[in-house]
Amino acid sequence: MIKRMGALLSLLCVAVMMQAQIHEPIKCETSWAVVSDGVAELRISAKIDAGWHVYSTELEDGPTAAALTVETINGARPDGKLGFTDGKEIAKYDDMFGMDVRYFEDKVTFVQRFILEGDYLVQGYFTYGACDDESCLPPTNVEFKFEGKYAAPKSQQATASSQQTVSKPQAETKPAEVVPAAPVVEATNNSELTENTEKASATIFGALWEPVIEELGQPKGTADTANQSLWAIFLLGLAGGLVALVTPCVWPIIPMTVSFFLKRSGDKKKGRRDAYIYGVSIVIIYVLLGLLVTLLFGASALNALSTAAVPNLFFFLLLVVFAMSFMGAFELTLPEKWTTAVDGKAEKTGGLLGIFLMAFTLTLVSFSCTGPIIGFLLVEVSTSGNILAPTIGMLGFAIALALPFTLFAIFPAWLKAAPKSGGWMNTVKVVLAFVELAFALKFLSVADLAYGWHILDRETFLALWIALFALLGAYLMKWIMFPHDDDDDRKVAVPRFMLGLVSFAFAIYMVPGLWGAPCKAISAFAPPMSTQDFNLYEQELHPQSMDYDQGMAIARQEKKPVMLDFSGYGCVNCREMEQSVLADGQVLDLINNDYVLISLYVDDKTPLPEPIRLTENGKEVVLRSIGDKWSYLQRTKFGANAQPFYVLLDNAGHPLNTPRSYDEDIDAYIQFLEEGLTEYKNRK
Repeated sequence: MIKRMGALLSLLCVAVMMQAQIHEPIKCETSWAVVSDGVAELRISAKIDAGWHVYSTELEDGPTAAALTVETINGARPDGKLGFTDGKEIAKYDDMFGMDVRYFEDKVTFVQRFILEGDYLVQGYFTYGACDDESCLPPTNVEFKFEGKYAAPKSQQATASSQQTVSKPQAETKPAEVVPAAPVVEATNNSELTENTEKASATIFGALWEPVIEELGQPKGTADTANQSLWAIFLLGLAGGLVALVTPCVWPIIPMTVSFFLKRSGDKKKGRRDAYIYGVSIVIIYVLLGLLVTLLFGASALNALSTAAVPNLFFFLLLVVFAMSFMGAFELTLPEKWTTAVDGKAEKTGGLLGIFLMAFTLTLVSFSCTGPIIGFLLVEVSTSGNILAPTIGMLGFAIALALPFTLFAIFPAWLKAAPKSGGWMNTVKVVLAFVELAFALKFLSVADLAYGWHILDRETFLALWIALFALLGAYLMKWIMFPHDDDDDRKVAVPRFMLGLVSFAFAIYMVPGLWGAPCKAISAFAPPMSTQDFNLYEQELHPQSMDYDQGMAIARQEKKPVMLDFSGYGCVNCREMEQSVLADGQVLDLINNDYVLISLYVDDKTPLPEPIRLTENGKEVVLRSIGDKWSYLQRTKFGANAQPFYVLLDNAGHPLNTPRSYDEDIDAYIQFLEEGLTEYKNRK
């Protein structure tokens, strides 16, 4: 009895651990309906969890496209191509794939029409690919089988053999070919079923395929990247607010405003309270601005902005205009009557509303300096695709902008020690102008890739960045001047000299990139390496095997541990890990010298010599391709189904430590590899 209870508890633990790593963000249901005389529709309805998306039809050489495979069909024939309804298709350019991709969020229904010619049987499977910001699922098959009786009219029977198309797909559907497939070999009696099962076991199952789920922990690197990105946006907003503080439009106002609050009332406590309210009002104003941006664009539009060509081209021009303004070409100002009207209202209105209107007056008066910074910040965070990004960015900006008013109200003596207004503020504006020009090129690059202009390939982009940061260094050294700079003082202060040195060093750092060096510090901004015409960089990672059993045999022969890399040709985050982490010199050395790398692509379409039917968790599954086989291995042996997924094994197929998934922390990945080596040596 105790043994049975122990076994039951063990199975329960395995089930819980598998549930923790097996993702099921897509729920699909199939249905069949005769919609008119002689016409039926096969519908696959998908409900998609928040944060995930399902790719659309007819995507070539990229992510896994939605497709229908008909294995058996009698008494019916396809009418047109696979389309969709009940879903909004989102189109965007994907830098990693170098192509336009299309996908659905929330829900979609795929539809395939059939012409019925008599009693019918339609059997096959629907394949889809799904990803979120962290991982991708392997190509997933949804099996279907529908049969029924239909008495075709004599006229239809007479023309069925010569008729090619009876009706066209509905207007809202978009097409994709119905892919023919070889039939799955099925057993016709019990003896054949037993023989086929034994064949499957000999091909797939064995000691190396035994589950090790109990030995694994939750994969490392599965942190909440959405929260991390929001923190990064908040810090970006905070940095923008700190820069805005030291501009000529804001810094001189701080002592004037604080002194006003402290002196207008004999009660210093009340003066400080008013200063606090003033700071809070600034925060409220800018947070409302962030919310307004979100309401105007909406969640789906903010997500589409990240790679849509036209908005990115607009952002490029907008940032160029802002940069020219900061350099002194012209001044961006709001209509004077706006400022006068709000200032007049503030003077007439007392209490909290009056203080709020004073804060709003500051917002209008300082627009010529803060406008370009706010514009740059909103452009950058809006294209992150996160609906909360504009609000969080403005919150960070406002806190930084409001903080001095509060601190100086608490500690008035600090005002005497604060730096006085001067020409250094104009230097801040010009430096920011160079930074905005650099980021403007990022948005132009997206539009260039989308339209295929090829005017901003990687080497062109790097050449422009090298020129920009070299000129920034020259400006900081006072070798070049702009209209608002003071020509009389040619001396360079030590902090300015150090910043100029950093700018020159950064420009020199990018020079090898013209010949193909990775320049990882700017990999998130520069166009992909595939756009570079001349590339001398050859340091790449190559697997020793793309077959699990073969790779394990090599590892036993070489007496090395194994690194299993579950990947996918259509997995964006797999490519990002390869470029940002696996391409690191120390990571490369560890893998190439101390491990046998086995890369298993779960979306490999190469068909197996013979499809295999299996039972998994009480459901029948069919392994038709090499990718199906590796996906099955990942699910059953390791209890996971998302990529990228990295596992270190000994020669018997047992894990050496906790697996890793998507995480661009290079130091943590090196530690992961070194821990595996140490454990492997200890076991030996």
